Amino acid sequence: MNKTALAWTSALICASALSAVSPASAQTNSAASAAATPQGSRLDEIVARGTLRACTTGDYKPYSFYKPDGQFEGIDIDMAESLAHSLGVKAEFVKTSWSNLMNDFVAKCDVAIGGVSTTLDRQKRAFFTEPYMIDGKTPIVRCDDVNKYQTVAQIDQPSTRVIVNPGGTNERFAKQFFPHANMTVYPDNVTVFKQILAGKADVMVTDASETLLQQKLNPGLCSVHPDKPFQYGEKAWMVPRGDVVFQQYVDQWLHLARATGEYQAIQDKWLK
Repeated sequence: MNKTALAWTSALICASALSAVSPASAQTNSAASAAATPQGSRLDEIVARGTLRACTTGDYKPYSFYKPDGQFEGIDIDMAESLAHSLGVKAEFVKTSWSNLMNDFVAKCDVAIGGVSTTLDRQKRAFFTEPYMIDGKTPIVRCDDVNKYQTVAQIDQPSTRVIVNPGGTNERFAKQFFPHANMTVYPDNVTVFKQILAGKADVMVTDASETLLQQKLNPGLCSVHPDKPFQYGEKAWMVPRGDVVFQQYVDQWLHLARATGEYQAIQDKWLK
């Protein structure tokens, strides 16, 4: 083979090799470029929109309460206003219910707030922020009955009238642990505690933080061992599933709110 033929042969081999690897190389380069380009985040949408939309039930003091004048108040309401301020936008609150919370959050809101307990069922459809409060389920009863309802076994009796609000973790807890009790699902989470005071129910098991507030609001009711609840629990906010950018922003904002004392001041405002 002469030198000219050898040169043409070598060139053809190189061209074939480049042709064989070029699609793979292009695909790799394209993937690398896509990875380097951040996907759209709810964070950017909120800033562009000018509002932070927060779903909340408005029936869970001290976290979220819907007042007769149409305004919300509570720990999570003040915190949502703070988060919105950090973003340079306004907070917009969307009223929902515990049974519709998840569907409304996915369809209408950027965050779900108001004493939301972290659960694996909810985690399937949403991300949670870092928890801002450790809590757990504990009874609230008439003060004369504190010794009578200390344990799950004492409550889970046919003679015990358990009352519970619908659609949330309180109802799920009651149905799981009190199958033998006489259970009433009461539709109004705001006035449900008055039913115990009036003698129409004996016990409600809810989050320890709520029992501590309700015993202050309703003299005659007492929280039962709030420092040793039946079940470990956490309060956190829901954010869109898969949106790590927005989740990390909210987590960092929460971290700074706690480190600077802002969160403690808001909590003290409503609990002390």
